[in-house]
Amino acid sequence: MFKSLYKFIYFKLLGWKLKGEFPKELKKYVVIAAPHTSWHDFYFGLLIRKITDTPINFVAKKELFKWPMGLYFRGVGGVALDRTSGQNKVQAIADLFNSREEFRLAIAPEGTRKKVKNWKTGFYFIAKTAQVPIVMVTFDFGKKQNKISVPFYPTDDMEADFKVIQRFFKGVQGKVAKYS
Repeated sequence: MFKSLYKFIYFKLLGWKLKGEFPKELKKYVVIAAPHTSWHDFYFGLLIRKITDTPINFVAKKELFKWPMGLYFRGVGGVALDRTSGQNKVQAIADLFNSREEFRLAIAPEGTRKKVKNWKTGFYFIAKTAQVPIVMVTFDFGKKQNKISVPFYPTDDMEADFKVIQRFFKGVQGKVAKYS
């Protein structure tokens, strides 16, 4: 029943399209969603997860998981992360993949909602360290669509890999166009 409601909101009320699908056969991968220019991206991500019946997690600083918001964040797939200095965050997140039978991690490659010249590389090194593919998702407010890629398996050529990844997002307009 709720899935029908989510579809109604996404497709009819908001008028968006969804192209592609999450790989059902894969239980572990990194999802990068871009451009991340607005808080609206969060609820679009939640809608897409529900429409596609795909559990997808995210990590956030552990301080956000205190009562009462911690209940909500855990309920929507959040996992607390210790971000104190000196921690190897890439390894800590890769360990999450290794400790779970199923884990799909959503990350904004920009690392912020503002315009950046270069993406952060953490998502890439998390995928490499955890030995999982990357699935790309667009937040294209210009075309009112989300596009999901086929799984991309990082190679040992980061520069070439980033060209492939960024090509997927070429021409995509975020909610706040000046940050796209």
